Amino acid sequence: MKKIIQRLLFAYRYKKAVRQADEFKKNTGLKHMVIVLNGSPKVAAKKDLCHLIRTRKFRKGTRIRDIERKALYTTL
Repeated sequence: MKKIIQRLLFAYRYKKAVRQADEFKKNTGLKHMVIVLNGSPKVAAKKDLCHLIRTRKFRKGTRIRDIERKALYTTL
């Protein structure tokens, strides 16, 4: 029962994040991605992720391609 509730909650948060990413893309024109951070889906701009990679917030050797591959959703 607990697993079902967790999956439903994740599905709700995922749908909300996708809508948010599409809205951000429409307003700013930047490419946005939905990625999983700390167990929940978060929306981040590709530009911001590139900055975080340059400042070593991700593990050494991580590239933007790797993050894009693992992203749950990417705006075009």
